[in-house]
Amino acid sequence: MGIYDIKVEDIQGHEKSLADFKGKVLLIVNTASKCGFTPQFKGLEKLYEEYKDQGLEILGFPCNQFMQQDPGSNSEIAEFCELNYGVSFPMFSKIDVNGDNTHPLYKYLKKEAKGLMGSEGIKWNFTKFLVDRDGKVVDRFPPTAEPGKLEKPLKKLL
Repeated sequence: MGIYDIKVEDIQGHEKSLADFKGKVLLIVNTASKCGFTPQFKGLEKLYEEYKDQGLEILGFPCNQFMQQDPGSNSEIAEFCELNYGVSFPMFSKIDVNGDNTHPLYKYLKKEAKGLMGSEGIKWNFTKFLVDRDGKVVDRFPPTAEPGKLEKPLKKLL
């Protein structure tokens, strides 16, 4: 199974296949609306605006597993992201990134790009995965990695 075999649900609740993103460079992020890293939405949107025409897609997956920092409904999350940060990149329905109910996408990402010292678990909101145009997971960045610092690795893939 590859990343393009995985189905997700957009923030409006419609099923979408990741195959729709074939040929694009993907930056996949587990997000939260009430986190110390939430201002990274601004930097993510800036990257998206700068590079979307060159083939970048940023995919945001809200997650409420870290101190319940994204408690709202999908529609509340969508409204928050748009109103506060002008988010125009695709956002998806809230998911689990760890535990028994881990979404298949995150099972795949964690297996393909392990964290610090080989760990698979997501440590916090705004962990980022970089996927090349062929669907290969090429890197994993911690929540502390500011979006602007990802420009160089992104440009290599674009």
